[in-house]
Amino acid sequence: MLTRGMDGATRTWVRVTGRRVDLSATPWLQGPVGDVDRVGDAWLPAEADRLGAEVAGPGGGDDAGARGLLRSVADLDRPGFAAGALAGRVRGFYERTSGWRLDAWVGWVPWAWPFGWAVAALFARRLDQLALPMRSLDLAHGMSSTVTPLVRDGAQVGALWLRRLRATGRIVFSGLYGVVRLPGSGEPAVRVTFPLPRGRLVVLLRPTATPDGGLVLTSGAGRWGDPGAYLVVDRPGGCWARRIPVHERFHVFVDPEGVLRTDHDLRLGALPVLRLHYRLTEPAGQEPAVRAGEAAAGA
Repeated sequence: MLTRGMDGATRTWVRVTGRRVDLSATPWLQGPVGDVDRVGDAWLPAEADRLGAEVAGPGGGDDAGARGLLRSVADLDRPGFAAGALAGRVRGFYERTSGWRLDAWVGWVPWAWPFGWAVAALFARRLDQLALPMRSLDLAHGMSSTVTPLVRDGAQVGALWLRRLRATGRIVFSGLYGVVRLPGSGEPAVRVTFPLPRGRLVVLLRPTATPDGGLVLTSGAGRWGDPGAYLVVDRPGGCWARRIPVHERFHVFVDPEGVLRTDHDLRLGALPVLRLHYRLTEPAGQEPAVRAGEAAAGA
């Protein structure tokens, strides 16, 4: 009862301090809604119905037909950014995500550790959602990665990325990935939607390429509709949303030894909170094709 009450208090805070929105006029805030008791991946069929889509078969690390978070990274192309400038393995990760193994390490800033522990204990573990690991030891066996696309008229319109701790099977993240046009500039951005009880967290990430073929995705400070994080309360009587000062930066790159890695930095306003580091390993059977793609891109 206490934790449900805290869920309700959070939704009330969004309604009081945020703004009422018309979802038909703000499609970038649309998305799945989680149950009040558990989120996990139970929301996927309802979201497929809302989108008029079908749930495709999931892809896992041993699946020859690996599934991607994005239909094509080229959907993010705009003046100043081109998918063709990315290293082949960077692009291949987003287009064949389930074919990669994830090993991870986490480092919390000392001041933020008690806050992270409280969120995990009161919300995340109960809901099977946004259960950020507290210690690198929790990640000793890595994460499993399952990608389940939503398909409409033969085209992918979104993809569930479900990540679990290999050691325990506990869900860490459950999110819907896709591409959306930013309301102000009209530029494409990566949208990640995390269902929450009677609402969701929508994160908009702006892509940029580094000179060495890496990809940087950022959600920093800005105005309404800019890349950033938005809490949404979605009820039959209306919808409310609030931009929150949670800022993220993902840097996906190939290191000097040819290993694909990701650094994920999370801040609360200007304050650093944590860093997650991933080592991404491709199955041996995929490596020649991906390397050939890199060679072609560099030619």
